[in-house]
Amino acid sequence: MVDLSDIHALDALTIIPAQGPIRGRASPPGSKSITNRALLLAALAPGTSHVTGALKSLDTTLMARALRQLGVEVTEPDGTTFVVVSEGTLRAPSEPLMLGNAGTAMRFLTAAVTLANGPVVVDGDAHMRKRPIGPLVSALGGLGIGIEDTGGCPPVTVRANGGVPGGRIEIDGGLSSQYVSALLMLAPRAAAPVEVALTGPKIGARGYVELTLAAMRRFGAEVGAAGDGAWRVAPTGYHAAEFRVEPDASAATYLWAAQALTGGEIDLGVSDDAFTQPDAQARAVIARFPDLPEVIEGSQMQDAIPTIAVLAAFNNRPVRFTGIANLRVKECDRVAALATELNRIRPGLAREDGDDLIVNADPSLAGQTLPTRIETYADHRIAMSFALAGLRIGGITILDPACTGKTWPEYWEVLSELGVRFEARAGA
Repeated sequence: MVDLSDIHALDALTIIPAQGPIRGRASPPGSKSITNRALLLAALAPGTSHVTGALKSLDTTLMARALRQLGVEVTEPDGTTFVVVSEGTLRAPSEPLMLGNAGTAMRFLTAAVTLANGPVVVDGDAHMRKRPIGPLVSALGGLGIGIEDTGGCPPVTVRANGGVPGGRIEIDGGLSSQYVSALLMLAPRAAAPVEVALTGPKIGARGYVELTLAAMRRFGAEVGAAGDGAWRVAPTGYHAAEFRVEPDASAATYLWAAQALTGGEIDLGVSDDAFTQPDAQARAVIARFPDLPEVIEGSQMQDAIPTIAVLAAFNNRPVRFTGIANLRVKECDRVAALATELNRIRPGLAREDGDDLIVNADPSLAGQTLPTRIETYADHRIAMSFALAGLRIGGITILDPACTGKTWPEYWEVLSELGVRFEARAGA
């Protein structure tokens, strides 16, 4: 049996196909999206907040570390709890906030640090420096805040002076709903009411804005709709709260797909209606396997698309994925990555058509041995989704398996506890 306790020591992990239906119980971790929202809101609220059921992963660790740099006390009494003690103010750090490739932390903190009492540099790794942040920077600049990006991407320099004015903020949310969420979470701390308005009809994964609004209200914000594509936020500030994070729906998609692929049954320990995250929509789609729809519109469940795309390789008919252009500006270009890696498994299995992805399903793949080394592009979702292919195809090897630590450090151990077996190679 492979020792998965130090996944960072392994540079490749080969999945041994399941010999029968996968059955058992496996609990997805807490939601990354909700954890990082709750951490930021707790930091902006005077007093002591408890965030329970939280995800402890690279992305949330980077958020917590940045908040500590900003003068907020963040402790971790156990594996699923953060205790946040704050005066409700942010202190300009002496060093840049280094956020790796954590998109939520980068977008949310770029807006939040405008409340600090001095200049702040918000930066990330080489991957993050290619991810767009220009629309958010432009929107904040429109409020009169001194802010500069670097060619439309991080690093971002914010010349903060301790507060932000009220007024109308216009934002292009077409690339990411995180820009909208960042502005909304900042708004209750403004000096006067704020109206956040979309400049166009498109917004990436609008359901995540609803997650943001729910979290804001839990910490005392007063926010409501101001017409289609606009929200009005009162300058109430925030209060400390007890906040329970729900399980991660994006993580649950891998378990739903694993049981669908093998004809198994996995008890997630929660009912399907326990999820309020947009990716929970994937449950009904996955349940239709091996007769997935011929067209799947993915704009409102973006992080579930890699899971469903790999599942579609075994479907009874080809599947076209539409509305997924935003996947090109995630941790990697996921549209290109999915097409490339599916074609490594079998040439012609997938292709890009503009920003659509077409998966040319082949049910006969199941049971074959097709030795394939899957490049993961330092992207946790590419690694976790292609591991599913290894449940039915022999020889699927995932490179850089430790990249799953970005959102689910225990992923491989959870699969192992469900009976999945691996072969591994240690790094040099």
